[in-house]
Formats: sequence, structure tokens, C-alpha cells
Amino acid sequence: MWYLIIGCDAPDSLAKRLEVRPAHLAQLHALRDEGRLKLAGPLPAIDAEDPGEAGFVGSAIVAEFEDFAAAREWAQTDPYFEAGVYESVQVLPFRPVLP
Repeated sequence: MWYLIIGCDAPDSLAKRLEVRPAHLAQLHALRDEGRLKLAGPLPAIDAEDPGEAGFVGSAIVAEFEDFAAAREWAQTDPYFEAGVYESVQVLPFRPVLP
């Protein structure tokens, strides 16, 4: 099943986000390489492609997992969560409809 993972950034976490980004991307690339990643990306804090020092408010990931527990475990082992970039993570079942 597909799951939507929403990571909400902690205040003033931009420097830590940039530091941990390579490890975060490596975990996402593993999902992609397994054919289980539908989309992933950051949520800018302002209406701009590159928010600069405004940073991000979080991230959204849509990926396939065996079940809710597996999705939740994956989210809690995300380097952003482990390093404190995310102050919270929400995992929701997701049913793709379009496109």
C-alpha cells in the first residue's frame, strides 16, 4: 500500500537539514531503486522555488510499504527525523488516483 509521510521541521533546523541531506537522500534513493517511491520533496517556508534562509517547513514523501507499521518504522529511521530536523512525522495511508 502507498503511504503519505509528512515530516514537519523543527524551528531553526535549516542548517541541520542541509548537513543531513545526503543521508536523507540516500534513504530515498533506496526506495526509488526498489520502485517504491512515487514522489518526495521539501515544503518551502515561502512561495519560492529556492526559499533561501527562509528554509522549509517540512517534507512530503509518497512511498509504498508492506503495511502501516513498516511505513512508520521507515519514517522514524529517516536521517532527518533521527537528527532532529523533523520535530514530528505523520504517516497516512494514501490511495493514488490521478494521474
